[in-house]
Order: sequence, then C-alpha cells, then structure tokens
Amino acid sequence: MRRMVEQLKLEASVERIKVSQAAAELQQYCLQNASKDALLVGVPTGSNPFREPRSCAVV
Repeated sequence: MRRMVEQLKLEASVERIKVSQAAAELQQYCLQNASKDALLVGVPTGSNPFREPRSCAVV
C-alpha cells in the first residue's frame, strides 16, 4: 500500500502538457534529426558492420 501511495505521489508531481504541444515538439524533433537517422538516409557500405562479407572465387 505504501509503495502505491509513493507511486501516486510521484505521478501527481509530473508536469503535464497538452497532447497537441507534445505532438508538435515530437514532430519538430524528428524533422531536426532526420538527417542523422540511419533508417531514413541509409548507412555507408564501408561502415556497415552487418553487411555480408564478400567472397572471392578463383576459377
């Protein structure tokens, strides 16, 4: 019971903002950091640690 009261006090003290404001801030953050996102811009092949190693076959 004591833990529940402490948790409720903690949650009551959290500063709240409107959803529209949070969404606008999130959208702005995403737009500002899109150029650093590897899923959007890709990873240079030379620095990709997950690429398949090339094999050389001599016939």
